[in-house]
Amino acid sequence: MKFAFDDQALAFRDAVRDVLDEHADTTALRAAWGAPSGRTAGAWAALHEMGVLDALRPEADGGLGLDEVDVVLVLEESGRFALPEPIVETMLVAAPLGVVASGEAAAVVCPEAPYAVWADTASVVVALGSDGVRCADRGSVTLQPHTSVDGARRLFAVEGLAAAPIVDGADVALAFRRGVLGHAAQLCGLADRMLALTVDYAKERKQFGAPIGSFQAVKHHLADARIALEFARPLVYLAATSLRDGAPDAGRHTGMAKAAAGDAAALAARAALQCHGAIGYTTEYDLHLYMKRVWALGATWGDAAWHRRRLADHLLG
Repeated sequence: MKFAFDDQALAFRDAVRDVLDEHADTTALRAAWGAPSGRTAGAWAALHEMGVLDALRPEADGGLGLDEVDVVLVLEESGRFALPEPIVETMLVAAPLGVVASGEAAAVVCPEAPYAVWADTASVVVALGSDGVRCADRGSVTLQPHTSVDGARRLFAVEGLAAAPIVDGADVALAFRRGVLGHAAQLCGLADRMLALTVDYAKERKQFGAPIGSFQAVKHHLADARIALEFARPLVYLAATSLRDGAPDAGRHTGMAKAAAGDAAALAARAALQCHGAIGYTTEYDLHLYMKRVWALGATWGDAAWHRRRLADHLLG
């Protein structure tokens, strides 16, 4: 069976890429590191105007009525730009639950993602727990800031969610799986961006009179990272398809996707850093913006080891 995205999904991705090119380039990303909100100035409004944030919201509620397969490429694109916005938390988790108004941002916490990202600028905070989904206005909870390795990700511990009301009819497992899928897709985008940066650098940087990209050791590092990414992407697309279809294996598929994407992005980060040499360690060079997002996303919503343990428990149980 051949799997391919339809023209609508490809066009949606391309349109989002154009928006992010305009509003979320590296200049905007660097500005987000120093901004009080840790977010971009115009990307969120532009994405809202396009309907991206309401993509999974039913058409009857003012959304686009799309599914996970329709948006997975958009999420991958947001990773490629290291978009400093809660697009996964809002578009994939909160909006389909109907707990956030169109255009507003949501922050999400769960046992595998205990810190709410950008919670100080969110309208609502959503908690995924064993007893259901709870939702509270930001003003009704207490936020305690925490430091992130990624300066554009503002982290907060949230107090007071236990008293928040439970959202009727909310599917905790589905909401969690969508969050996992979103971060897996972003990790693939990040890996792709770092490899592109490194290939360009390897073509230009010369040593012993030749571009370093012509050296076998450099080729092997980049090839290994590319292979890992190409193995991870189909798992992410499979997870999106399983969620769309309500497949019984959707939970395992999303876990496999997050583990593979996390490993691929981490490998791409290591290869990029080694091939760049000393310049890769400098904050003035763009590579660190993407590496640090990889480290942050790889550890949240369940790291690779956590998802593999869950899969092993299922296979052995």
